[in-house]
Amino acid sequence: MDIHIWYTLLSALVGGVMGARDRLGEIRSIEMLHKRFESFPEAFAKNLSASRIPSRRIDRVNESEITTKTYASIFSPFWNEIIKSLREEDYISNREMDLLMMPSNCGNLMLVQWPLFLLTSKIMLANDYASDCKDSQYELWDRISKDEYMAYAVKECYYSTEKILHSLVDAEGQHWVVRLFRDLNDSIAQGSLLVTINLKKLQLVQSRLTGLTGLLIRDETAGRAAGVTKALLELYEVVTHEFLSQNLREQFDTWQLLLRARNDGRLFSKILWPKDPEMKEQLKRLHLLLTVKDSATNIPKNLEARRRLQFFTNSLFMDIPQAKPVSEMIPFSVFTPYYSETVLYSMSELCVENEDGISILFYLQKIYPDEWANFLERIGCGESSEDDFKESPSDTMELRFWVSYRGQTLARTVRGMMYYRRALMLQSYLERRCLGGIEDGNSAAEYIDTQGYELSPDARAQADIKFTYVVSCQIYGLQKQTKKQEAADIALLLQRNEALRVAFIHEEEIISRDGKATTREYYSKLVKADVHGKDQEIYCIKLPGNPKLGEGKPENQNHAIIFTRGDAVQTIDMNQDNYLEEAMKMRNLLEEFHNAHGKHGIRKPTILGVREHVFTGSVSSLASFMSKQETSFVTLGQRVLAYLKVRMHYGHPDVFDRIFHITRGGISKASRVINISEDIYAGFNSTLRQGNITHHEYIQVGKGRDVGLNQIALFEGKVAGGNGEQVLSRDVYRLGQLFDFFRMLTFFFTTVGYYVCTMVLPYLPCSLFTWFVYLWFSR
Repeated sequence: MDIHIWYTLLSALVGGVMGARDRLGEIRSIEMLHKRFESFPEAFAKNLSASRIPSRRIDRVNESEITTKTYASIFSPFWNEIIKSLREEDYISNREMDLLMMPSNCGNLMLVQWPLFLLTSKIMLANDYASDCKDSQYELWDRISKDEYMAYAVKECYYSTEKILHSLVDAEGQHWVVRLFRDLNDSIAQGSLLVTINLKKLQLVQSRLTGLTGLLIRDETAGRAAGVTKALLELYEVVTHEFLSQNLREQFDTWQLLLRARNDGRLFSKILWPKDPEMKEQLKRLHLLLTVKDSATNIPKNLEARRRLQFFTNSLFMDIPQAKPVSEMIPFSVFTPYYSETVLYSMSELCVENEDGISILFYLQKIYPDEWANFLERIGCGESSEDDFKESPSDTMELRFWVSYRGQTLARTVRGMMYYRRALMLQSYLERRCLGGIEDGNSAAEYIDTQGYELSPDARAQADIKFTYVVSCQIYGLQKQTKKQEAADIALLLQRNEALRVAFIHEEEIISRDGKATTREYYSKLVKADVHGKDQEIYCIKLPGNPKLGEGKPENQNHAIIFTRGDAVQTIDMNQDNYLEEAMKMRNLLEEFHNAHGKHGIRKPTILGVREHVFTGSVSSLASFMSKQETSFVTLGQRVLAYLKVRMHYGHPDVFDRIFHITRGGISKASRVINISEDIYAGFNSTLRQGNITHHEYIQVGKGRDVGLNQIALFEGKVAGGNGEQVLSRDVYRLGQLFDFFRMLTFFFTTVGYYVCTMVLPYLPCSLFTWFVYLWFSR
């Protein structure tokens, strides 16, 4: 009992120290993310970029010469895809997406362009500093530079304004722009800027420039073209006659070229409306830079979006193996067992009310109000009612998926796991374009453009070679025969995800030749959706008999594992989730199997443990307690167990060495009763056969847990019953025989011993009191 208590206390202390050593939790808030954002591109390029991307071409370019702008150009396409995925999942709005997106940093601007949420309101603050300035130019700049993002905002606003005005006008107007900025640059170089301009008129210049950009970000019309000409003339008047010093003002007023054009009405009469996508994006960015006043601490507002961005950016600084190019990475499969759980909510299920008069849709609208508003914005609807959605089949389908993505459904799991393919396509596409750009001498802007990467045949082929997703829907054949709704929903998922494969058991009745007897034959089948949306059979394997002899879930896994491919397989339950930013780190995780420099001991890992995030904590107070308990075990608890070499397989989402396990008994055992907790036997099996089980916390997968009191009680009862059955198993007996004393103690108190001690502890005071009374009266 004392050992159990001391282990609980010491494991918490040691686990916390190990987490701090691994740099977990360094970025705990959105403010810390803002402060350290400048270091993210370099960390990403060094850890998550493959060796063939320019950031790793150290043989050609000295690493010290690779600028922050180069790192930013590598980081930006991946960051932008992450932000787009958050928008697709309705965690952020369109406006938040615009503020979070990062420019490509491949243009002619000689500075790094950061996402606008880091620069919001910086121009307004810099204007206030300038208006109150009574010092020299250098002291003003030192004050602005104390906030590095304010300095970036001022520089970008200046250079962008010059570039946009230069491209917008021609003839005399262009001469004015060139001379104006030449004089300003000379003043800056000489340190006489405060003499050259009137800083108190800077806000007036900003207001005229804001009006100009507000017109230019829209589509061209005759009326807007006239408005732009008027806005340019107003800007010209303010800059020339109020903003510039008396000396420069006189020079411009006596410049005959401008004077003649102004009198003839030719100045700014011809506008070169921006058509280039890059220029239009720069215009939009400048307009937002001048107008957005929101606090950066409010972007993004959604707590889940914040948590995901914080964890992803924090993981960039952890000990991560170097990623290999997609063409050289370890191929892997993801494997999900499914029986008859919810695949996709129907409209009738969304609208039906319980005894309290509350429907699922109404409940989700109230607990996720910001995500509901973002969803309506994405599909282009206002405050729509249920009847409005029923009028549009496409909106109805979007609503069904929106609700299903917030429950513990198969649709949510499939979407999450297919992020692996999307991440591999993006990485492969950029690697190939990068190599092609270097060989052809193209600019960086041409090869980091991700437009249309999902349609690239090469990227799709490379992703399909390296990744396979198999869902083992054991009774899918029976569901199709009886026309169950689940079968139609699974078929819909197959149509929407071309890389998805479904395995199931097909049962046939064979009539003998004399027609008097019938026999049943069983087949394992693997299907995908063809171009017409119908099931297309890929493999069909005849089985010797009915495979459903033992526990349901492991039997479901065992019959379909033959359809997985690659050297690794990740087991995923049907109520899990995944994220694009985490999928980008999968090829790093797979490199752990190589055990470089003996990082994980003398043997290579056979099971890679992966951290989980329980996403059901916000449903109720009970779900919150369950979430915290599970989070504690899958992080702090398992990192200590892995260090002591007694971590087993506790379910999903661990990654198995596929070849090691399918040649040594598989990934789960299916005997009835004895294998109630079927997952942990894979860990027993791996350890007994001299495998090595590790735990990694720089990557995570979402997980749903029980949210009701009855569900939690049943789950805890199942786990306790499973541990009771483990005591009777030969696996535990053999581990007890082979472990050394200290490893055996750790194994005992973290498996069956925990429940023994938990059972004894409540009754111990009563037992001691009874024993004391007996001794007292027996004197």
